[in-house]
Amino acid sequence: MKKVYIIGTCDTKYPELSYAGKLLEKAGVASVLVDVGIFSHNNPVDVPNREVAKFHPRTPGFLDGVKDRGEAVGAMAEALEVFLLSRDDIAGVLGMGGTGNTALVTRAMRALPVGLPKLMVSTVASGDVSPYVGPTDICMMASVADVAGLNPVTRAVLGNAAHAVAGMVANAVPAVTERKPLLGMTMFGVTTPCVQQLIDIFTNEYDPLVFHATGTGGQAFEKLIDSGMIKHVIDVTLTEVCDLFMGGVMSAGPDRLGSIARTRIPYVGSLGALDMVNFAAKATVPAKYADRKLHVHNANVTLMRTNAAENAEMGRWIGEKLNQCEGEVRFLIPEGGVSVIDAPGQPFYDPEADKALFESLEHTLRRTDKRKLIRLPHNINDPAFAGALAANFREITR
Repeated sequence: MKKVYIIGTCDTKYPELSYAGKLLEKAGVASVLVDVGIFSHNNPVDVPNREVAKFHPRTPGFLDGVKDRGEAVGAMAEALEVFLLSRDDIAGVLGMGGTGNTALVTRAMRALPVGLPKLMVSTVASGDVSPYVGPTDICMMASVADVAGLNPVTRAVLGNAAHAVAGMVANAVPAVTERKPLLGMTMFGVTTPCVQQLIDIFTNEYDPLVFHATGTGGQAFEKLIDSGMIKHVIDVTLTEVCDLFMGGVMSAGPDRLGSIARTRIPYVGSLGALDMVNFAAKATVPAKYADRKLHVHNANVTLMRTNAAENAEMGRWIGEKLNQCEGEVRFLIPEGGVSVIDAPGQPFYDPEADKALFESLEHTLRRTDKRKLIRLPHNINDPAFAGALAANFREITR
């Protein structure tokens, strides 16, 4: 029988963790209480902290004579990840705590499969949770008050969390009887028409899995390719590279395109939305960019047009990444513009900036029989360009 793993520091949060376990039991869901605290105590648990510590790959005895609490918490996070991956009876995971325990538990949660229920009750859940959630499906619930004592507020919040996990576990998502291969695609608002056309083209052959290129979207795209869940891709939108280079708020990190090289899967890609860096409200745009062309998308999103020098740098970076790919590669350049607003009459139309991007990529990419660069006189959202992406995809995946 699979169980919900309740994880927390039982030296300081035992009453709250135990309360959640009792509610799960009343709901008919079995649970396992896992202690990831650093210090010893006499509270009864199902998996003691020292049992978890044994799973640390290098120093399983790190709890002996703890001198640096921060180092010990980091080691426990690493041990917990290995511990959970070793289990075959996990129905779901429920964590609760403050900043330290949130970082500790969510690291292990991120290693678990997408679709497995994961809920973290945290004092920091109402802020920027991207470092904790990453490219996964962790549910974050704000604890409102600190997880430090049972009272009418914490009982309600922790009770709702326990019942939410119980509901997810007891009501499994119906299995799909007929499954088509997944087709992973990357999209931003300004490349949506292109991706929608691709969905229409492949709807009878593939299940589309579209990733919003907001940083975590690109990370999730890479993660699922590495996991083997996605083996077919049309990577329309690389806008997260702009944020990586210029300090925007939607970077997917330096490993963007890394999974393509590692897995060698057939790859069709393009330069979608490389005309823009993403910032939050206009007042948050760094002072060094004060004289740049800005476009206020809405009250919380400000776009900055990339210039020729930046585009040349990104073109080289993308070309070097693609040079590491040994599988089939077809990379298509939309000479008519890389987004909806990079077109004649639109605010980011800048042929010279685009030219620097295209030429830099062309000079960097080492073309072979498998690795090809194709220039087309279309905007990325034109039907002819979507059709070319589809044709090249069929060519290398047939």
